Amino acid sequence: VGQARKLTNRMAVESRESITMAMSILEKFDETTADKIVEIEKVIDNYEDKLGTYLVKLSRENLSLEDSHVISNLLHTIGDFERIADHAVNLRKVAIEIHEKSLSFSESAKKEIVAITGAVNEIIDMTVKAFINEDTDLAKQVEPLEQVIDNLKDKIKVNHIKRLQKSECTIEHGFILSDLLNNLERVSDHCSNIAACVIDTAHNNMNLHQSVREMKEGTDFETLYGIYSKKYALI
Repeated sequence: VGQARKLTNRMAVESRESITMAMSILEKFDETTADKIVEIEKVIDNYEDKLGTYLVKLSRENLSLEDSHVISNLLHTIGDFERIADHAVNLRKVAIEIHEKSLSFSESAKKEIVAITGAVNEIIDMTVKAFINEDTDLAKQVEPLEQVIDNLKDKIKVNHIKRLQKSECTIEHGFILSDLLNNLERVSDHCSNIAACVIDTAHNNMNLHQSVREMKEGTDFETLYGIYSKKYALI
């Protein structure tokens, strides 16, 4: 179980790297970085396949309740890290399309993209650190930021329609922006799932739905939500 945990930590770091790379080439395209994203995704797919197979076999052994609980959450978590790498590949496709078509967003759209990518960079970094260090306090900071990212996605889509009506953007920009926003929002959803697993594993007697509820309860959530909303406010 310990070795499986170590490999999942490596998977977490690779997933974070792939997303960071994918967001970097949205602004300034680099073919070498784009190729590296695909390579990482293949490695992570291999991790998930071998880890998943091993953990399922291990779960059939005579294990302590604690180890059984850890294995169950690792099986959930490796799926989320694998999906994050998939979204990095999707973002790579968006970056390639922007590059090949020499598309340029309006200044207001560019600022909005900077805001949401900044928030996603923070949430993936926070999630990976919380997972590797088994830090429940840090894990509880993920959900309020995830809610902020959800709101950012919705606001940016509304703002795009307004720009479209003023002929500041085109339908083509809208399709690309929608792909970009949907993938970023899905990354934050997977981060929320992983953070819930961190909390669930620490408590040992809870389930993921309860863990998500715990992340949303109390004044800490509202305080952090306010801080992140201000930090990533759209101008």
